[in-house]
Amino acid sequence: MLKIRLKRLGAKKAPTYRIIVINSTTKREGKPVEELGHYNPKTKVMQLNKTKAEEWISKGAQPTETVNYLIKNCKADGTLNYKKKDTVKLSKKAQAKAAAEAEAKAKAEEEAKAAAAAEAEAKAKAEAEAKEETKTEETAETTEETIAE
Repeated sequence: MLKIRLKRLGAKKAPTYRIIVINSTTKREGKPVEELGHYNPKTKVMQLNKTKAEEWISKGAQPTETVNYLIKNCKADGTLNYKKKDTVKLSKKAQAKAAAEAEAKAKAEEEAKAAAAAEAEAKAKAEAEAKEETKTEETAETTEETIAE
């Protein structure tokens, strides 16, 4: 059975790959049936003969998961249509820190709301007491006036 897979080239920690058609039983660096292109994962540069790749797939060659991704995201001219991920994956430590910050922020907002409600209640109570004092002063003045007459 034929496979379309990557053949590793390049130095240590600087990989480059050739996209090749090869018998599934041969080793990774074995002699390929045909070379379809190359791919550099560090710079995301790729050159692929997409028509030949699709031709081999129609003949029954099985692409690996990575090669299948590369073929699907290949432009007509053979270059990679790389889509950068919008979300950034955080480490467990960073996720825990972000969750703690969000929790602290929510708690602070809750305390601020409670403080604002208590302040508004105190203000309303003070106004009510002021109204009562003015009423009692007015009634005291009217009673004094009625007594004086």
